[in-house]
Amino acid sequence: MREPVAQILKDYYRSAKRTEKETIKSTHIKWHETGITKQDREKRNGHRGIVIWLTGLSGSGKSTIAVELQAQLFERGCQVYILDGDNIRHGLNRDLGFSPKDREQNIRRIGEVAKLFVNAGTIIITSFISPYREDRDWVRGLLAPGDFAEVYVNAPLAVCEERDTKGLYKKARRGEIQEFTGISAPYEPPLKPELEIRTDQLTVEKSAERIMAYLKNSGVI
Repeated sequence: MREPVAQILKDYYRSAKRTEKETIKSTHIKWHETGITKQDREKRNGHRGIVIWLTGLSGSGKSTIAVELQAQLFERGCQVYILDGDNIRHGLNRDLGFSPKDREQNIRRIGEVAKLFVNAGTIIITSFISPYREDRDWVRGLLAPGDFAEVYVNAPLAVCEERDTKGLYKKARRGEIQEFTGISAPYEPPLKPELEIRTDQLTVEKSAERIMAYLKNSGVI
C-alpha cells in the first residue's frame, strides 16, 4: 500500500506546484484589442450580440427551441450560432463529468466561449440544463447589461419524462445514472428570467416567436 500512497502524494504536490506556476503566469497576461470593436461588428451585422441562455430540465424542449429560433434568426439574416450541451461535451468539455463541481466548470467554460461570440457581434443561443442559479448568474456577470437573456424553458417533470427518447429518466430512476437533474440532483429554477416559456402549453414555433418578440422589443434585432 505504501507505494501507491507515495505516488498519489507525489502526483498531488506536482499538480499543486503546476497550478501555482500557472496562476503566477496568468497575472502577466493582458487582453489584446484587435482594432475592430464589438460595436463595429454589430453595425456590420445589423443587430446586437447577445447570449440567449436556455435553461431547463432534460426533455423540457431547450434544444428543439434553439434549432427553431436559430432558423428564424438565420432567415432574417442574423449572425447566429447554437452551443448545445451534448455537442460541447464531444470536444471542449469532454473531460468533465456530471458532479456539481464538473457541472460548474462546464457552465463557466461555456460562458467564456459565449462571451467571445457576443464580442464578435453574434447572437449565441445556448442550450444547457445549467441547474444551478449561481453558475447562471456567474455567466450573466461576465457580460454587459443587456447582453444576456435567461430563458426558462419550463415543463413539468412528468412531461419531460414522457418526451425522453433516450430513456435517461428511466435509467436515473433505476439508479443506473447518478447525479441526474430532476431525479437524483437538484434543478434550481430561475427567479427572475427575462422569459419563461411553458413548452407543455406552446408549440415549438410559438416558443421561438416569443423569444423573437423579446429580441425585437429589446432592440437586439
